[in-house]
Amino acid sequence: MIPNIAVILTDPQQRIIWVNDDFTAITGYSLGEAIGRIPGKILQGPKTEPEVIERIRKAIQQRIPWRDQLTNYRKNGEPYSCKLVIHPVFDRNQELTNFIAFEVDGSMVSDELDIPLMNLNEKYRSSSLRSIDEIKLYDQLKQLLETDKLYLNPELSLKMVADLLNTNTKYLSQVVNHQAGINFQQFVNLYRVKEAKHKIVKESLSNLTLYGIALQCGFKNKSTFYKVFKEVTGYTPKDFVRINR
Repeated sequence: MIPNIAVILTDPQQRIIWVNDDFTAITGYSLGEAIGRIPGKILQGPKTEPEVIERIRKAIQQRIPWRDQLTNYRKNGEPYSCKLVIHPVFDRNQELTNFIAFEVDGSMVSDELDIPLMNLNEKYRSSSLRSIDEIKLYDQLKQLLETDKLYLNPELSLKMVADLLNTNTKYLSQVVNHQAGINFQQFVNLYRVKEAKHKIVKESLSNLTLYGIALQCGFKNKSTFYKVFKEVTGYTPKDFVRINR
């Protein structure tokens, strides 16, 4: 499953102007609590490494992309290992317009380089707000799937979701590929597998066959369910049940 990836957008003075829901899930701070504040002021604490802070300060001053790891603090005071990437964002005239940061909880991610957003690629180095709009659309897609559980519909299509998000299929497909590193169908199937993992270990559903549970999770046929489940988890559904129930 794709981990929570906090996205922080600031103005050139590093004041927060937008964060996504994953930021709230990781840190405990809502968008309203974060707006106007400098990320380091609310997330750093007693055990935050001074040498890392200095490296980040220099990268921001030099307006260069940077990846690092440091100890941050959640709203409740709990420290956590934060792996982050920071990009300066420029307009067409190469004027600095924003900084954008992507952060993951290091305890939840074994290798952040497997996550496209956590790579120092060229995409944001000479970017415009168009790239930020792409990130916001990706966040809206995740919210739509997680809140309304659209993935439970076996007939869910790229066009259906594009229409709901007031965009077109080509752009939405591109967004998913850029942000998640997989295609739309694979992205939706991640949510279906997560739902299946939850259901197949519930004793209250033990009267159902694995295929019956797969149908409840949005899969249309047995072979696809078994194939995708093993690709995502490394286990067949039967082995997963045997280990976890």
